[in-house]
Amino acid sequence: MLQTRARPDAFTLPLLNRAAAALPGFVGAAHCFGIRAGFAGNVYFCNTLLEAYTRHGLVAPARQVFDEMRARDVVSWTTLVSAYAGAWDPLEVSQLVTAMRTNGDCEPSAVTLSVILRACTAMRDATCGRQLHCYAVKSGWAGDFLVLNSMLTHLSQTASLEDAAMLFEQSPRRDMVSWNIIISEYSSEGNISKVTDMYERMRAEEVCPSCETLTSIVAAFAKHRFLLQGKKLHSFAVRSGLMDTVLVGSFVDFYAKCGELMSSVQLFEQFKGGSSCLWSAMLWAFIHHGMFLDAIHLFERMMDSFCFPSADVLRGLVICYTEMGALKFGKATHGYIIRNNCAAESKSCALETSIVRLYAKCGDILLAERCFRRILHKDIVSWSSMIEAFTIHGHGKEALTLFNQMLEDGIKPNGVTFLSLLSACSHSGLVSEARELFDCLTKTFTLAPDLGHYTCMVDVLGRSGNLEEALQVIIDMKVKPDGRIWGALLASCRMHSNSKLASFAAQKLMELEPDNVGYHVVFSNVHAGGGRWAEVEDIRSSMIGMNMEKSPAWSYVSDIGVH
Repeated sequence: MLQTRARPDAFTLPLLNRAAAALPGFVGAAHCFGIRAGFAGNVYFCNTLLEAYTRHGLVAPARQVFDEMRARDVVSWTTLVSAYAGAWDPLEVSQLVTAMRTNGDCEPSAVTLSVILRACTAMRDATCGRQLHCYAVKSGWAGDFLVLNSMLTHLSQTASLEDAAMLFEQSPRRDMVSWNIIISEYSSEGNISKVTDMYERMRAEEVCPSCETLTSIVAAFAKHRFLLQGKKLHSFAVRSGLMDTVLVGSFVDFYAKCGELMSSVQLFEQFKGGSSCLWSAMLWAFIHHGMFLDAIHLFERMMDSFCFPSADVLRGLVICYTEMGALKFGKATHGYIIRNNCAAESKSCALETSIVRLYAKCGDILLAERCFRRILHKDIVSWSSMIEAFTIHGHGKEALTLFNQMLEDGIKPNGVTFLSLLSACSHSGLVSEARELFDCLTKTFTLAPDLGHYTCMVDVLGRSGNLEEALQVIIDMKVKPDGRIWGALLASCRMHSNSKLASFAAQKLMELEPDNVGYHVVFSNVHAGGGRWAEVEDIRSSMIGMNMEKSPAWSYVSDIGVH
């Protein structure tokens, strides 16, 4: 166009800005050309330039363009507010909105309010969200679908789903997105009755469901294993032509969780040319059924079809190699992840955490720790996984040191973290540390201990010879004891030759699991250790009378057949 000496006008250059928005290296060039061509005072040109900078997170150049604009409209202000909201700068967002109404002589639009509400939701700022809601009501924007749906999302994620549902019910007009938000939130909570009720009301009001609607409902059905209802929904989706790849992947996951793996396979084969999310759903379906080799072969098919694997697919592959103990292939996958920078593209550290578990469970604790240290943004799962890694390798002191580092980083532990720590104390004989941890669990973090925590405490106390204290833990616990915890006490009684307490523990075990041959053998060995052969003979005779026989242990090593 320039070679023909045709002069670009106020409509040409905004198109150039939008093209440059997809190519970050060209935004500055488009900016310079527009200034030289004399369009610095054109609001439309400057707005598209602001949008191009904002799309790539270039807040400083966007602010410079905004400050140099001779005239601004609501789009200019909204675009800059969006830039600062994306940069997590709530103070600047607040100051801009104030300046917009006072100095800019311009009131926020529905888009402006929606942008600010999304920022408040991301920053969990419930107070700001309520203030914006009040402003929307007073200014007449509360009935706008964009504002309503942004407010529904904000309330459900920062306040409560009840508040969001109240706003939903009070709204005179609701569109499909409004219904999707409410159904999705009820689905996330696992409230199947509300999901079903909302879906039926949506159909009664003649609002046509979308693929997103059905995806949320299928997820709820999968959680509760509602096979019949899911099949009916599948038939409706096929009849309505709503089967996109995400929904197909949801049905693949649904059938797998309901025990209908062949239905998952048939559905996948029907749509296998889809995106990575469909391959991911099928791979995780195999993992859910413990068919790790089939999952690996599916990944090979995926690579042969030239479909680029997502971080979720790679995490599933790493889990397969972890469960199979295939360290060599796990390392090869780790190398692929490093070369393609897959971990950086993931929104969480789940992929990196799975690599830590791979090395830990395959026996290389040093590599596991090295990979853990390289995770930039560690969450509670990452910390707990590394603590568990130290535990299974018998490094109790290192697990406790890592726990203290986690607390210093401001990460709040959960029940899984404490379970790994108590297990580490049990295997390392750290009795006083276990007592402190249990107090920390119940008093400092006010978490309710479960059977696993109590069992670890009984085990660590019993191993150290504190049998009476271990028994008192069982008596005082607020949950019903099971065979594992009495078995831990019985094993400790055998170790310390306490036949009296062993008899009591064995009696509780026989009441809970009368057919467990292992507990009979341990009880017999307790008496044998004390030289009470008559009791040993009685137990062995009762085992013969009940046709109980202990199966011998065995090991098996197989070639996993991966090429």
